[in-house]
Amino acid sequence: MTTELEPVYSSQQLAKCVRTLGLAISRDYEGRTVDVVVMLENACIFAADLLRSISGRVVCHFVRAEIRDIQFNGHDRREINFSRPPRLENRDVLLVDAVLQSGLTHDYLLRRLQESRPRSLRLAALFDKPEERRVNVKPDYFGFAAASKYLAGYGLAGSRGWYRNLPYVGVQPRRARGRVAARRSARVGRVR
Repeated sequence: MTTELEPVYSSQQLAKCVRTLGLAISRDYEGRTVDVVVMLENACIFAADLLRSISGRVVCHFVRAEIRDIQFNGHDRREINFSRPPRLENRDVLLVDAVLQSGLTHDYLLRRLQESRPRSLRLAALFDKPEERRVNVKPDYFGFAAASKYLAGYGLAGSRGWYRNLPYVGVQPRRARGRVAARRSARVGRVR
């Protein structure tokens, strides 16, 4: 496979960002165990690096979203199902995903996780795309504010499922034409 991505975030930028997020999370959960719930598949590489950068006790869980578009009473609907979420009563929970886009999937999962009555529930995303948000979900931690729909690499799949293995994040040139590729944010860390 030839690399057809225009780099947007280098492996060095990603590593620095993940370390910064790990430090902020470590500070906020100091002296407590954090149950990290990783959304598969896009978050796999980001989560692995983030987990290694968190000092303190971490318990790791994985969930997978199954999303499909259906017709219901003549209307298009999106159906979201998750693998069974873990029991997290009285636990400090951090949901981790690579990209927070419309917020619909995250809102649904956060509500499902809240049903198990965790002590705290926060959200971390490597890329936040607030311009595309359709519900009021904001990450507690994020790395970069991004505008492109077509980021790939570092766990994010491009066309045909390719590019997850790349150590950087980029855009496919033909998809980036005429669009804002990405906007880097100097703000890394916690949002409130």
